[in-house]
Amino acid sequence: MTVIDFHTHYYPPEYLAALEKGPSNVHISRDGEGNPVLHYPGDYNVAVAGHRDVVFRESDVTARGVDLQVLTLTTPGTHVESPAVAVKLAALTNDALARVAWERAAHFSALATLPLNDPAASVRELKRARRELGLAGAMLFSNVNGVPLADERFWPLYEAANDLDAVFFIHPTSPLGVEAMTEYWLMPLVGFLFGTTLAAAHLVMSGVPERFPRIRWVLAHLGGAIPYLAERLDRGYEAFPECRARIHQPPSHFLKRFYYDTVNFDAAALALAIRFAGADHSLAGSDYPHRIGSIENMRESIAVLDVPEAERQGILGANARRLLGL
Repeated sequence: MTVIDFHTHYYPPEYLAALEKGPSNVHISRDGEGNPVLHYPGDYNVAVAGHRDVVFRESDVTARGVDLQVLTLTTPGTHVESPAVAVKLAALTNDALARVAWERAAHFSALATLPLNDPAASVRELKRARRELGLAGAMLFSNVNGVPLADERFWPLYEAANDLDAVFFIHPTSPLGVEAMTEYWLMPLVGFLFGTTLAAAHLVMSGVPERFPRIRWVLAHLGGAIPYLAERLDRGYEAFPECRARIHQPPSHFLKRFYYDTVNFDAAALALAIRFAGADHSLAGSDYPHRIGSIENMRESIAVLDVPEAERQGILGANARRLLGL
């Protein structure tokens, strides 16, 4: 049984070096163990060995029973920089991601990062990542410096992705209203989930998945609250003309076509998402190597699911292999 961990994060050393050299809106310090600490507006990340040392990472994850991981850049993303710096950092990062995926193909694949504060450059970089670097698609953040993904400035990007049959993985970043989430780590614990939920609902209501049906969408963290709230979105479609102005099917029709990673390690929550979108639209994910992630919890929560063994194997790896064309 092949285990593919779809939701993981990696800071290429080339990216970290570029941040330190500058110019950048991200400041790097060191913690007591010598790990780089990335400070950016509203948050910070500690880049432990698993984030930045691919040799260590390969040994670590294979020892934990994961055969292959899909690498993505994590927050802050390149869009926190000036557009010119964002373009350079995205290209540098994608070259590094593709190199790891090529040289260590037995254990790693990757999705591109995009300079999302420059939509035209994002179109060019997605085409390069797909056609030249061989990446299946890209990770999008749930908003771009406060601009929603449904904004029509991003529609040329979706048109290109549709033509390329690309995968788009929506990952949260600092949500709107973050000022109410500054205590108790409420931003990543609660705000991130509703940032993803809001992004997905807005994309669907605005007609993006209907207009660009060949994009394969993946939602992080079990879709936030989408499996739980989809029925309410459908009631909105029936009740409010604005909710059906741009779509010709209820929101759940489109949301059931999305994929959902399993970075919610409550088996009952996983079961709800599977009932909503199907086991064939579920992807094992650990959020490695973030402190809140866990390969062990990923595997244990999937192991106890009351599903046929063929569906469990699909969740653990076959679905991701099919989605990414591995």
